[in-house]
Amino acid sequence: MEPLFSFQIEHEDTSTSARAATFTTAHGKIKTPVFMPVGTKATVKGLTPCDLREIGAQIILANTYHLEMRPGSSLIAQMGGLQTWERWDKPILTDSGGFQVFSLEEHMRIEDDKVRFRAVDYDGAWIEWTPQKNMEIAQNLGSDICMQLDICCGYPAPYEKVKRSMELSATWAEQCFAAHTRPDQALFGIVQGGMDLDLRRESIRRLQEVGDFFGYGIGGYSVGEPHETMFETLTPLLEQYMPKDKPRYLMGVGNPATLVRAVGKGVDMFDCVLPTRTARMGSAFTSEGRIKLKHARFALDKTVLDPACGCPVCKAGFSRSYLHHLVKSKEMLGAILLSKHNLYYLLSLMNRAREAILQDRYEAFQKSFLSSREGRFDF
Repeated sequence: MEPLFSFQIEHEDTSTSARAATFTTAHGKIKTPVFMPVGTKATVKGLTPCDLREIGAQIILANTYHLEMRPGSSLIAQMGGLQTWERWDKPILTDSGGFQVFSLEEHMRIEDDKVRFRAVDYDGAWIEWTPQKNMEIAQNLGSDICMQLDICCGYPAPYEKVKRSMELSATWAEQCFAAHTRPDQALFGIVQGGMDLDLRRESIRRLQEVGDFFGYGIGGYSVGEPHETMFETLTPLLEQYMPKDKPRYLMGVGNPATLVRAVGKGVDMFDCVLPTRTARMGSAFTSEGRIKLKHARFALDKTVLDPACGCPVCKAGFSRSYLHHLVKSKEMLGAILLSKHNLYYLLSLMNRAREAILQDRYEAFQKSFLSSREGRFDF
């Protein structure tokens, strides 16, 4: 009988650290490397589950913090869990809510065994989360993959603050591991340590001492640091210190060029709100680079959004002129169409990356992409 969860590496590129794998979960298989659309409040903004299936999404995210605030994880459990409730029959990953708590730093109090924060974006009440409470919420939501409760720091941050966040995250990982009991849900540990490689190495060591996490999130990046600064520690972290037989999830990163580089270092999974957020701002990822549809030069442009793209929006023939009109008029259809296109672009990019790995030509693929117009995004 096939195990409920497994991670099988199919091929490792001989010239880079890129790898292609199959990640089996309770709700289906995921071919990696993979980009995961973010459905913060149990919805990827503007898109239906049918839309997501049409563009090839294999797995989506949901946000623990927001769903616990409203409507509450207990209600979702009563409705049968996230898959049943939002009508998505493929895998779902839920984050820990730690990043949202970090974003409420002015209204947050960290103690050794819990975090207290004020939900200023809801009713303003003070909320207390222990690692045990966080796991209760995750198990109520019923996602295929859940993340341990962690604390991350912005960039730059004092060394002692970064060290304490790493140590607390490691301590909480142990408590989450002990509290997590749902067999049809895989628990990931989260590597913290900011831009300090020694702290990140210590984080991995402590996580491995805790127990056999099914995979590892890499947190604490994309918090204000330049991308080159991120890669200074991310590269040796992946290539020398992280376990090779576990899925690696670089959290909160969605810039196309950064995705291609990170795959080359050995990352398997990504998520980010960038494709849908930039869509709502009127921007599109294309084979020509970033296009800002608000620009007047598109008003009389009959060209489809991206002639090289096979997404439903481009195949249907929607012109740049029409999309310019929708964006300028602030019509919601503009954000919907651009969100569908942008997500398809990143999903397709990861498919292209996977094929390059399987054909053992990832180095050439990466060089070609990063030197092309589409590899030079202005974000």
